[in-house]
Amino acid sequence: MFTGIIQSVGSIVDKQHKQGDFQFVIQTQFADMTDVDLGDSIACNGVCLTVTEINDGQISLDVSLETLSKTQVGDWQVGSAINLEKSLTLKDKLGGHMVSGHVDAVAHCMGIERSARSTIYQFKIPQNLDKYIVKKGSVAINGVSLTVNEIDDCVLSVNLIPHTLEHTNLGQLKQGDKVNIEIDTIARYVEKMLQKPT
Repeated sequence: MFTGIIQSVGSIVDKQHKQGDFQFVIQTQFADMTDVDLGDSIACNGVCLTVTEINDGQISLDVSLETLSKTQVGDWQVGSAINLEKSLTLKDKLGGHMVSGHVDAVAHCMGIERSARSTIYQFKIPQNLDKYIVKKGSVAINGVSLTVNEIDDCVLSVNLIPHTLEHTNLGQLKQGDKVNIEIDTIARYVEKMLQKPT
């Protein structure tokens, strides 16, 4: 479980094909790596992945075909900037919202517009996710916990302040780029509870 508060922007230093799927090596920028162990979960652009090797500040991660089919991980290349967050512990602050690291879909950046010192980004989401996203609700984009400004006809907009642009990879987005989207977990449970029994 994660909060959507990015702790480090790492970079891909190696990408290897491994019998049909991929293994990545990421150079992290965590201030402290002593709490990262083999088998730990780390959110990488919002995707929960397992640490398989640690070498100083670098971590290795295996990516399955299932993950490749549901996310934009397959687009990662050597040099790509990746948002990183260690998994939540019981003593941590919940500064964003509850993020599982289970990406729902890939969305596309549709527009970027300055608004005073902030920047408004628009993302086109798959139609099946539209019902889960509400104005002033929460959404995770590339693992970043954000508040939805507006949602209209499968296009959501979020407002990014300078701090977010500086400390995540969202400031590098261009129109047409793909991002990982995760809806608010609470929406899943609400839908389940409202379903009529069969």
